[in-house]
Amino acid sequence: MKTTTTLISILTFFALTSLAQKPSIDLMFAGDNNGDYVTLDSIYIKNMTQNADVMLYAPDTTINLLWTGLYEFPEDLSSLSLAQNFPNPFKGKTEFNLTLNKRGMAAIEVTNLLGQSIARYQSVLNPGNHLFSFTSGSKNIYLLSVSALGFTKTIKLSSITCSGGNCEIEYLGPGPQNTNLKSVGAVKYLPFEPGDALLFVGYNELGESGILDSPEESKIYTFQYATNIPCIGTPTVDYEGQIYNTVQIYSQCWLKENLNVGTMINAPEMQTNNNIIEKYCMANYEDNCNIVGGLYYWDEMMQYVNVTGTQGICPDGWHIPSDVDWKVLEGAVDSEYKIGNATWGSINWRGADAGGNLKEQGTTNWEPPNTGATDAFGFTALPGGYFVQGEFWGPGYKGYFWSSQVVGKYCRNIDWNTKQVKRQSIGYSDDVAISVRCVKD
Repeated sequence: MKTTTTLISILTFFALTSLAQKPSIDLMFAGDNNGDYVTLDSIYIKNMTQNADVMLYAPDTTINLLWTGLYEFPEDLSSLSLAQNFPNPFKGKTEFNLTLNKRGMAAIEVTNLLGQSIARYQSVLNPGNHLFSFTSGSKNIYLLSVSALGFTKTIKLSSITCSGGNCEIEYLGPGPQNTNLKSVGAVKYLPFEPGDALLFVGYNELGESGILDSPEESKIYTFQYATNIPCIGTPTVDYEGQIYNTVQIYSQCWLKENLNVGTMINAPEMQTNNNIIEKYCMANYEDNCNIVGGLYYWDEMMQYVNVTGTQGICPDGWHIPSDVDWKVLEGAVDSEYKIGNATWGSINWRGADAGGNLKEQGTTNWEPPNTGATDAFGFTALPGGYFVQGEFWGPGYKGYFWSSQVVGKYCRNIDWNTKQVKRQSIGYSDDVAISVRCVKD
């Protein structure tokens, strides 16, 4: 519970910011676990519009976003840039990237919190980007420093497992080109313009929690670490005569059931823009909609509005999940590929077990073997099947879920025989009707 002094300090902080009359906003971050305060270890911020990122470290959990047009790096970054390791926190091994603007000797040293050296690497490196890996030992926190060309940069590494083995720094080879122009790593500079879409990921011992936003003013973001419980403050939603349960999955709040709203029409009659929400029910049998929800064309779901993240046929205060909303969910529930991992941007089957962790357990609604189904986070994905070219397909075998992504019209596919999740683009979305889940604004 925040004290009066803390509240006064925060209000004073924002008041002074507004009086400064500078083109900037200040963002602060906090953590919560169903009402209990959570200490944040670090916060990853990615500007998805400009493909740039930055990492903050506790106790410093505030960033000032200043926009002045063309972003320029501080002068001392021109010679040496050290990007934050990824992932962080990590299990056993992580990677980091450093950049030199000219050939020179680079010395890398990892120490524990007592300042004792536990791993070293030294070599002459050519100009450009260089990728390294670090293998942890018996500690959870390490400091990694790079000295080169008269500069020293330091980042903090957080390991969530202790292997007990020897720490090791390994050179992996040249890194991606021009990373120094996009990833500012351990420094608190981030290119930003109003309207940019930002991804925030908060880390602590409970895991990682993601938030999406396009901030327009100074504000406080609170990462939620509770999961598999009814959404905090919104356990149910009464919408068009039906009660929907909700589920909190870290900082996202989802409807726990597939959406079942509108008037059933018999296929192959077309859903049209007639101010009436229309749905298909599997096999033209309305009781199926009461079990697995309705099936909707993309345009009908969007209510003929081509805006990513629109409300569409969702209740007030909720929206059709964007492609990025799905990526955050997948990273939050997967045991290996976490939020922000590049695998979630690929097409086809991805991840380790996100699909299994999202699927309803058992074979009441899913056909056997219902591979890897744990429903570990309470999402309870169901196999609603799909309708295409006048035919119903896949009940019991396939769960397809729309996103509101205008470009690509991506959907997610969860199957009975895999624990992965498929991301695919349906270009002929005017001829495919699938399930819909809503996520809270």
